[in-house]
Amino acid sequence: MNFNVIQAFSIVLLILAVGEFVSMKTKAMIPSVFVSAVLFLIGFWTILPGDVVAQSSFAQPVVYLSMYLLLTHMGTLMSLKELLAQWKTVVIALGGIAGIIALTLTIGNFLFGWEKVVAATPPLTGGVVASILMSTAAAEKGLTSTAVLATAMYVMQGFFGYPITAYLLKKEANRLADKVRRGEVEVEEENKESLKEEKSKFRIIPPLPEKYQTTYIILVKLGIVAALAVAAAPVLHLNEFVVCMLFGVIGREIGFLEEQALVKAGSFGFLMTVLMAFIFAGLSDATPSMLTEISVPLFGIIILGISGMALMSMIIGKAFGYTKEMAISIAMTALYGFPPNYILTVESSRAATENDEEYQYAVDEMLPKMLVGGFTTVTIASVIIAGFFVKLL
Repeated sequence: MNFNVIQAFSIVLLILAVGEFVSMKTKAMIPSVFVSAVLFLIGFWTILPGDVVAQSSFAQPVVYLSMYLLLTHMGTLMSLKELLAQWKTVVIALGGIAGIIALTLTIGNFLFGWEKVVAATPPLTGGVVASILMSTAAAEKGLTSTAVLATAMYVMQGFFGYPITAYLLKKEANRLADKVRRGEVEVEEENKESLKEEKSKFRIIPPLPEKYQTTYIILVKLGIVAALAVAAAPVLHLNEFVVCMLFGVIGREIGFLEEQALVKAGSFGFLMTVLMAFIFAGLSDATPSMLTEISVPLFGIIILGISGMALMSMIIGKAFGYTKEMAISIAMTALYGFPPNYILTVESSRAATENDEEYQYAVDEMLPKMLVGGFTTVTIASVIIAGFFVKLL
């Protein structure tokens, strides 16, 4: 079935809107990304063509553009001081991945066999790149069902990660909101004082007058920073998306980029929509026959991996003074990465707080950890792990 571009666009947006509506009605107990994923999956199994997202114009070029701009924008949400302070988050995220590997390669190997756990573990620790590496390697060795397992792992792990993370983040957001209610923190005064100190220390470019902070001007500045990041990534031997976020932080610190740049440009919502639609397009590969064929090792390895992840992240998090909810949530970013980690944080904070002050404090405390956790697991660690595991297959 083929739709024209506006019909396909409306169908995709209707599914995303229903997900958001359910999330608001349930106060994030059922996260929007989970609802949308289920609806897309049902749609692909019944009446929706597999390329409905591409038909809606959300194809790869605009998706990459959205990624570059969004991740540079995410850098403007964090100060350099906040980013450097997240080393504990990195350790927790890596510990969670170590927990996944420990259980899958031991108990998982005993239950499901070496080939299956080797192929499925890297996608469980991260995103699409790890899935492609492992499925390709398995297919080249003639292991068809194992190749399907690697692909299905990437597609299905979010169904576990979304609701668990939403529950944990909502509890953490409620704890943080209670601190504001009890008067233990004064958000506005602290933020103003911190912002003033950072500006006097790092800013070398004076603020752009508000009348010049237009959509075009903000977007071109984000584009320049993102272009520099992409050019610098090979030199730095880092993933270009990670460099985009780092350059976004630097751009904000020196005063070239505005804080919350895409929000001020009025472009954040649409670019996020593009990215989420593209992510759900991957569900078109998860056919009922595929899931039936590999369901036992698929769900068994996911359960083992999450158990190991939760245990290890809680132990490390406790040593660093993190709550178990926050520590597990950081590790759980391995199951979905960006942008679901952003959406889950914002939705949970909105559902657990009663006013703007509580909401902002919860977001400021949780979002940097979730973003850094996602980059540590999905963008960096999973690719390294997949490169090593390919040799074990």
